[in-house]
Amino acid sequence: MTKIYSGGCACGAIRYETKREPIFENHCQCLDCQKRSGTGHASYLTFPRRADVTITGEAKTWRVAGANGNQKIHAFCPTCGAPVYLTSVAKPDLITIHATSLDDPGQFNPRVVTYTVRGHAWDTIDSSLQKFERMPHG
Repeated sequence: MTKIYSGGCACGAIRYETKREPIFENHCQCLDCQKRSGTGHASYLTFPRRADVTITGEAKTWRVAGANGNQKIHAFCPTCGAPVYLTSVAKPDLITIHATSLDDPGQFNPRVVTYTVRGHAWDTIDSSLQKFERMPHG
């Protein structure tokens, strides 16, 4: 049976769905994620092909240069303000969704923690996860 990943913003104006499996699931402790989430990290699922994710509704976007210099394009709901997904100028085929935007956040299965160099002692994350000081390459 095919697993479906679906979700959207808090008010339901933006929705997404895909039958693809994520290729990367992580908690990120970079400063941008901390500021955007209002806590010590943000959690994401990355899918290999933007074209395989159906999105309905109109998102607003803003760009920020990541720690590696690549521009990330963040999409959020203009009505409720909830972050929903992001893409990258350097890797436009990939799409990354916020784990908490899933209809079933229990589908999120983190494998790694990125940008631990920016982590805080008060932001406790599963110690069994593989950790990277920055974003792993490859």
